[in-house]
Amino acid sequence: MTSFLSAWNDFWFRPRASHSLAIIRIATGMMLAYIHLIWLLRIEDFFGKESLVSNELSRRLHSNDFVWTYFWNIESMGLLLTHQFVAILVSLCVAIGLLTRCMVPLAWFMTLMVCHRMTGFLFGLDQVAMWLIMYLVLAPSGGLWSIDSKFSQNLGNRTTMNWVRWLFPSSNPSSMTTVATRLMQVHLCIVYLFGGLAKLRGEMWWDGSAMWFSAVAYEYQSLDFTWLGRWPIVAALATHLTVFWETFYCFLIWRPRLRPIMLGIALGVHGGIALFLGMITFGFMMIVANIAFVEPAWIERLCNFYSRGRQAK
Repeated sequence: MTSFLSAWNDFWFRPRASHSLAIIRIATGMMLAYIHLIWLLRIEDFFGKESLVSNELSRRLHSNDFVWTYFWNIESMGLLLTHQFVAILVSLCVAIGLLTRCMVPLAWFMTLMVCHRMTGFLFGLDQVAMWLIMYLVLAPSGGLWSIDSKFSQNLGNRTTMNWVRWLFPSSNPSSMTTVATRLMQVHLCIVYLFGGLAKLRGEMWWDGSAMWFSAVAYEYQSLDFTWLGRWPIVAALATHLTVFWETFYCFLIWRPRLRPIMLGIALGVHGGIALFLGMITFGFMMIVANIAFVEPAWIERLCNFYSRGRQAK
């Protein structure tokens, strides 16, 4: 029991550097700014008085849920425009790492309010970005590659009030970084597990034709993959490899020797979704989510190698 508790404590609370979360913070902040910009460009259709889903209908769709959004009480187009402009600004602050202790939770809350209003228009991109920013709220993700880290370095060892130290986190390893990372990892495993189990209910994933029909579906087609019809075994192998990887990801990703393979397949699968099925933003954010499994030490070594290469030039 002592060994188990020690391992449990080490798994969840051993201080961890923030390199992985810093990359996730930058990518998620930029993606949230993009999402709010898209909503802004079609604000009349999404939020206006003549919107495709009215405030009343949105409220009725959530009548049995513990869901609330202040958008149900906003009809002024000026307020709606202001909200979206502020949300974009806040998201960009998250990306550049300015006042992340405040901007990250604010970005999460403002996006959540829009998502509750946007029932019927959301898809995987919005969900992935939302749970990533939710877990970033817990961690001092602004301690690295950010404006906050510059302020923290300028503070140095000077005696300052505790709230100032908290507002500008340092790059030192933190237990809360570990907690946020582990929650992202567990959440990602659950997403893949149920995604794989859902695929196993479909006949096309058993007979190996799912990849073929996905590649040639006109509504998703970015490149012409009809040539796969001459090589059915390629489509079948890709289909079975995908469903096996997705179903067993939650078990195999924790094995250090298998992790590079699982992450490499993730890059291939989601990169393929981005390039060949036209879902660039969703594929990109799923790759970003997988960065939670990349060890900070490896990213730090890669950055040091890059820096030495630039100095050599």
